[in-house]
Amino acid sequence: MKKQPLNLISTSLFFLLFVCTCKFEAKKADHGATQLQMNRLSFLNNNGRIDNALDSLVENELIPFGYVRIENQDGTTLYEHTAINRKLYPETEVNKDSWFRLWSMSKIVTISLTMDLVEDELLHLNDPVYRFIPEFKDLRIATAADGTPILDVPSEALEKICPIRFVEAEQPMTIAHLIHHKAGFYYPWTSISCLDSIWRHQDLNNAHNSDELIQLLREMPLMQQPGTAYYYGLNTTVLGLVLERATGKPLKQLVEERITGPLKIKGLQYTKPADVALLPRTNGVEGLEKITRQNDKKILGAQLPGYRPEQLLYLGGEGMVGTTDGYADFMRMLLHKGKLNGHRLLEEATVEEMSAPHTQVNSPWGYNGYNLWVTGDTLEIMGTGEAGFWVSGGYEGTYCWIDRNRQFVGLVMTQMFNMKTAPSEVVRQAVYEEIWKNESKLGTREEVH
Repeated sequence: MKKQPLNLISTSLFFLLFVCTCKFEAKKADHGATQLQMNRLSFLNNNGRIDNALDSLVENELIPFGYVRIENQDGTTLYEHTAINRKLYPETEVNKDSWFRLWSMSKIVTISLTMDLVEDELLHLNDPVYRFIPEFKDLRIATAADGTPILDVPSEALEKICPIRFVEAEQPMTIAHLIHHKAGFYYPWTSISCLDSIWRHQDLNNAHNSDELIQLLREMPLMQQPGTAYYYGLNTTVLGLVLERATGKPLKQLVEERITGPLKIKGLQYTKPADVALLPRTNGVEGLEKITRQNDKKILGAQLPGYRPEQLLYLGGEGMVGTTDGYADFMRMLLHKGKLNGHRLLEEATVEEMSAPHTQVNSPWGYNGYNLWVTGDTLEIMGTGEAGFWVSGGYEGTYCWIDRNRQFVGLVMTQMFNMKTAPSEVVRQAVYEEIWKNESKLGTREEVH
């Protein structure tokens, strides 16, 4: 074995010591920043003003129950509170480990998975969808009888455009179209009876597997020519089908292998644990009413996603279940610009692109990134928040926001259809009234005029 020159050994040891010192100092700085953040937001803990906001929603029977949780950047609890209508649900418990139906909060998970695959060059945003799902190469486009695109028909005339006609697609649908809801897939509340009836007749959520869902979807028309405009619909679920075909793996396995496993996230998946009961469903059309098999047609009938452990269909746009703690962990990955628990899922540049303006850019409420809503100044003008929040929400009243300025994640969770009042708005207003009051005392408050 050759002896190394003394100066080379000394240089190597110095470099090693320097690297270790830098890492130690960086960790110490991160810890210091986290501790400072906790000190500045300590007033949130057991905050009566925020407690009362949630309690009043339950007491006034606007929601059946609610759970609010705020975590700092390392996952430490800054605030949590639960309120439950005991007359309606005397034995229900709701906490950070309770399992919620997440609905559209699934979308940003599927899109993050997509961007991970894009980074690995397993697919590209401008790839045509038919490259992976050839069954979709000749999908039809629905128009009014005179050929007018449906999105050009005035809303008051939509109910009268049936029967519709079908035309061929003018350009291929791409993966980017699916991400940005420009592909043409829709949900069954278009106000066009002949379109909505097709969706409901196909009974999409009860397909046995992805291949069967693809066969059902190929028989349905699109709402618009691919790429022409934003129209919210089943696009992200179709995106999940693309990911399955591109990798040869079920969406459930992809999420486990690429997201929840490496990031050490527990409580975020497509099927509920066998020993867990999901929280009850409530309808709010005429006061609070438990939803049962006898009255669930007031919502979507039997067309609700299944979450059975044995199921083989995974809906990337609507089908996840999770705990508040588990979803908060996922959103903290975005807060950390693509990294969590020592593992990088996405490059920082990818997260920046996902949160950049892409659709709905003229909305006074903000804009849409990659199905990640970014709030505008309207919230602060109304006194309910600030510009720049990253927001994700679901059909049954689940809601999450990221405050990048203060480096925390907040969640307002319930399970209810047809709400008259958005609990997220009420609770978030209370949170920021408290934050602004505290910052005004410290002289750090910057107001929007």
